[in-house]
Order: sequence, then C-alpha cells, then structure tokens
Amino acid sequence: MRKYKRVIFAEGNGITRAPMAAEIFKSIYKGDAEVLSRGIVVQFPEPLNQKALVVMKSNGIDIPGFESQKLVASDITLDTIVFTMEASSYAKILATIETASEENTFLLTDYVGEELPIMNPFGGTLQTYGICFEMLKTTLGKLNDKLTGSDQEVS
Repeated sequence: MRKYKRVIFAEGNGITRAPMAAEIFKSIYKGDAEVLSRGIVVQFPEPLNQKALVVMKSNGIDIPGFESQKLVASDITLDTIVFTMEASSYAKILATIETASEENTFLLTDYVGEELPIMNPFGGTLQTYGICFEMLKTTLGKLNDKLTGSDQEVS
C-alpha cells in the first residue's frame, strides 16, 4: 500500500468543507501524513465559514486563526494525495494545477466507494452544516481505513 506524506482536502474557496474535512480527518487519522485544507479559487485569505465554525466547535474541534489558502502546484508532491468534494472541483484541479493528475487527485466519495457526494451546505441552516459534518465524519472514517490499511483492501 502506498504511504502518503501529505493529504490535502480542496474545495471552492476553501472556507467550509475542506477545512471541516481536514480537521475531522486529523482527529481520526491513524497515519502520520500532514493533513491540509486548500481552496481552489482563493482571491485573498478568508476566515472559516461561521456556521462551519459553530458546528466544528460543538463537536469539539477548534481551529483558531484559520485563513483559507489557495491550492498551488508546489502543494502537490510525489507523496501527496488530494481529495475534492465535488466533480467540478476535481476537474478544475486537473485542468489548472500542473502537478495534479488522476494518480494523486480524487473525488473523495469515489475514492472510498460512496455513491452520494458530500453536500455543499453553503447558504443552508446550521442544521445543514451539521448534516454535512456528519457526512464528512462517516466518509473520512472510511478514508482513514483505506489509507491506513484497516479495510484490508490493496490500494
């Protein structure tokens, strides 16, 4: 099984699902890779979405001083794996980041074998953000198993 030194979660402006995914994954991950979140379209650093912040804090996760960062080619090295939340983000990364490829960049739900995409809670209620958090938590548990070999599958 391939070992990664960096796991990146990337999405749109990088202030909601990607940082939620990165922080949830850090809390359950049994490997030793660096875990990061990045935005695909980041004009300037932005703080975490306020509803995502509330949901994360209510689940015991705090990331003080968070600011979004744009995904750049130097983020993706030979031992990096990148996960997106939706197909459009996946396509954009492959089209715009020269170090991204089908060997190191994946749609998260496809990678772990889920059929439903990770919902985008933007503009929804606090409850919607909570549902997104729970979806991520379940999916990232499967990712942990896959990346650490706990699922007994050969990658």
